[in-house]
Amino acid sequence: MSRPLRALVLLLFVAACGSGNYSAPRNLNDACSIVDQRPSYLSAMKRAERRWGVPVAVQMATIYQESKFIGNARTPVQYSLGIIPMGRQSSAYGYSQALDGTWKDYQRDQGGRGARRDDIRDATDFMGWYFTASREELGISLTDTRNQYLAYHEGRAGYRRGSFKRKNWLMKVSRDVADRAVLYDAQLRTCGKV
Repeated sequence: MSRPLRALVLLLFVAACGSGNYSAPRNLNDACSIVDQRPSYLSAMKRAERRWGVPVAVQMATIYQESKFIGNARTPVQYSLGIIPMGRQSSAYGYSQALDGTWKDYQRDQGGRGARRDDIRDATDFMGWYFTASREELGISLTDTRNQYLAYHEGRAGYRRGSFKRKNWLMKVSRDVADRAVLYDAQLRTCGKV
């Protein structure tokens, strides 16, 4: 085997070892199937629920909406004139689609400089932290999936201003997230996971 070919094989091997499994589980409409395929998801969400009080089904429904359980999800690239890449719509990244600035606030507040948005444990802990702050600042119950999602999407200042009220599409999405949380909760109870 030639030296360049050996180097390429070694490089591909090292790259494969370092990459995470960021693909989504199959059958995202079945919470039991999701946690059977990825038991680490359930343990991370239960840990966040114990720490912050945010129900597992609320976390799952939010992650479904934000990233479809794809660990390295990013917003689409925007193009000028249809061909010139102008960067991404936002800095949202990972399971929770946390923005750079909000993630840094979380790291500063929680002392987790090594926390990663593409790690399900860190992403669910972040969501618990964020939802708890929304409860404290805005009075939104941790079980009020619809309004927690609106505050998550718009930011607490945007929620306070009522910016979501002018966005019919977002009002529908927030209802869908709330409905999915109810569905996931019923499914998880049926299969004995919560």
